Amino acid sequence: MTKKEDPRAIRTQEMLKSAALTLLNDGLSINQLSVQKVTQKALLNRTTFYLHYQDIDGLITQLTQEILQELTEKIEALIQVQDIDEKKQLIQLLDYLYTQRHHLLILFQLEQFENHLFQLIKKLIEIRRKKNTKTTKKVYVDSQIKTASIVGVIMWWLKNGLHLSSDYIAEQIHLMYKS
Repeated sequence: MTKKEDPRAIRTQEMLKSAALTLLNDGLSINQLSVQKVTQKALLNRTTFYLHYQDIDGLITQLTQEILQELTEKIEALIQVQDIDEKKQLIQLLDYLYTQRHHLLILFQLEQFENHLFQLIKKLIEIRRKKNTKTTKKVYVDSQIKTASIVGVIMWWLKNGLHLSSDYIAEQIHLMYKS
């Protein structure tokens, strides 16, 4: 059994990741995270930390990759759905983002997160356009402009607008591009 398959190693890594997320949710910035703070929160020692990660950046990188992978899988699953209209698809995405908002708000501190979200939403828009079976020639807003505005609205909503429902936000986005 390798170290990665060892349930104890997996459990320890989960404890360290959970401690880091808790510290970040409690208001620490990513730059303020340290091995000492994470291990104290996880009730583990520094030696244990270094058995699993080279440094605090290694832990942050793994956390980021896992959250981005989960986000990617969710959006790619939405892309594959055939029998759902654009608005309902957007509501499902917003509902998912709402449930993951604590982790996502942490990732907003990283430029790569916004870039990753941008690429995923752009892919979703472009695939939806290709699937559009209407034979009439339609003029679309440039996909990068549309993506940037949708990502901006989503990020604003998660940071400041959670008093508004995902249905309302989806309706507003839909209205922006309806005409």
